Amino acid sequence: MYLEHVNEPADLRELSYDELDLLAGEIRDFVVEAVSKSSGHLGSNLGAVELSLALHRVFDSPTDAILWDTGHQAYVHKIVTGRRARFESLRQAGGLSGYPSREESRHDHIENSHASTVLSYADGMAAGRDAGFDDHRHIVAVIGDGAMTGGLAYEAINNLGHHQRRVIIVLNDNGRSYAPTVSNLSANSQGADVREQHPSFPSKLTDKLSHALTDIRLNPVYVRRQRRLEEFLANLPAIGPQAEKAMEGFKAGVREFLQPPAFFESLGVRYVGPFNGHDIEEMEAAFRNAEELSDEGPIVVHVLTQKGRGYSPAEDDDEKHLHDAPVFDPVVGPPKAVPTGYTQAFAEGVIKVAERDPRIVAVTAAMPGPTGLIPFQEHFPDRFFDVGIAEQHAVTSAAGMAMTGLRPVVAIYSTFLNRAWDQVVYDVAMHRLPVVFCLDRAGITGPDGASHHGVYDMALLSKVPGMRVLAPSSAQELHQMLDDAATLADSGPVVIRYPRGSARQVDDTEVGSGLDARMARRGDDLCILAVGRMLEFALRAADELAADGIEATVWDARSCAPLDPAMLADAATHPAVITVEDGIRLGGIGMTMFDEIGDIDPAVPVKVLGVPTRFLPHGEPKQILSQLGLDGPGMADTARTLLRPND
Repeated sequence: MYLEHVNEPADLRELSYDELDLLAGEIRDFVVEAVSKSSGHLGSNLGAVELSLALHRVFDSPTDAILWDTGHQAYVHKIVTGRRARFESLRQAGGLSGYPSREESRHDHIENSHASTVLSYADGMAAGRDAGFDDHRHIVAVIGDGAMTGGLAYEAINNLGHHQRRVIIVLNDNGRSYAPTVSNLSANSQGADVREQHPSFPSKLTDKLSHALTDIRLNPVYVRRQRRLEEFLANLPAIGPQAEKAMEGFKAGVREFLQPPAFFESLGVRYVGPFNGHDIEEMEAAFRNAEELSDEGPIVVHVLTQKGRGYSPAEDDDEKHLHDAPVFDPVVGPPKAVPTGYTQAFAEGVIKVAERDPRIVAVTAAMPGPTGLIPFQEHFPDRFFDVGIAEQHAVTSAAGMAMTGLRPVVAIYSTFLNRAWDQVVYDVAMHRLPVVFCLDRAGITGPDGASHHGVYDMALLSKVPGMRVLAPSSAQELHQMLDDAATLADSGPVVIRYPRGSARQVDDTEVGSGLDARMARRGDDLCILAVGRMLEFALRAADELAADGIEATVWDARSCAPLDPAMLADAATHPAVITVEDGIRLGGIGMTMFDEIGDIDPAVPVKVLGVPTRFLPHGEPKQILSQLGLDGPGMADTARTLLRPND
């Protein structure tokens, strides 16, 4: 076992290439075993084993800053930087984060779990280093081809090239984000045309020439001679400028023919590759040359990797190459991923609506599987749009679709819609366009931690003029809200937000309609106004209180914006009111309820329950809700204190 002797990056440098190959196999077995017990991101880490080893052998972390985008591909980085023994606690409360964490290690610089950001971090860190405020020698930014579909990445590349920042960009190209990458920059065979398996003679010749050109351009001697030639041509009497432009034109033509990713070089970023991302020796040579070349400005080192490499269940998973996995038997692999709970209810409901209305189209940002849209894609391939990791584009493209008479349904995680706030407000809402936003993973999501809890959507979206915000409390309510949204959208945008996990199953008599709230239980001592999934916990609290002789009315708010006046009027007739939501408390729906009930009867005490304004760590959702007092017993305790303050 080589793995048990690797406790820091320096230990890797003592191993031969044959020993490194054996170590890579051990690491893959270790990662599969760890994820099978705790769940987590699997395929992306299996594909980044050799890449991680090569990076840590060439660069001296943390003196050299190695930055990861997105952070879910950093498991191997964590293993070789001293955290192997803690992997049993991966994504568990109080345990290792599923992403880089500054609290865990000095080798982690950014806690990056949203894609496309690392190049901007690198640009800023390089600016600070060059100004003398930081002592990092090299700044190495690892970014996947999927993350390169995000607009922020392009903005950063433009600035890196313009300012000639000394940054080494490693483009980890596995042809996928969660789904196949939506980009022409990806060169990986996992997403390539099958004809590439049988290349023509001209294609073979082009490939040979491309590799030869890469070898030449990685050679620092060539670079120095090229600079001297350019200076010589520029200084030629009379024809200097023309000669220099001619040389640049020739070089550009060669790049365009042999290396389509010359896109980078047009922005002032040198490009080399692609290299075999599973050949440690080849990558090390490329990285060492990139170290020297980076003195002249930013450089992209393009490596090709295979997502899920070395584990057949991941390699054979056509949908996502086991991008993420639940707890599973490592011998047979996890079962095929299918939508469950609220996601399944959405998957079923959106197809039913689309069957009745040909205007319905579906838009997602690189997440067709997790949002439940694969069945829609299979039913309506011409009405399905995956735009890549480009939430801003998804929203404004949907706005354009709506302007033509279509009815776009934008399916996206709650936390990721934060990235498109400007577009939601000014491109959709201000134009009163019929766009329906379906926000999965709303509320407390659990093991992915602070960056994935969807706790801001209600507070923000309820303040947008004309926006209707709906929160279902069951699978049947979600179906009903999808039906209603098709009509409500005639007057402007609609949001339906729902949590991760299981969904309540109820009878038709327990389903509301439109923008009306629904009374779920009648009592005289207390009124509980529950938003979305919190209805389930509110009903449990009411049962517990009934055992103490306290009878509570429980309302399913259903519509968070606008609020149902009848519900508020009824609440104001009770001795006390509790509001409960799984979004942030300050500025949330409960605070609006508090204000409006106060306008009706300021003497009625109202207790607002919600998520505090702080970053919540990873853990099981039920455990987090309990800690926040947002489960049944927590609400019951709040009610007792409110009604019997002296007990």
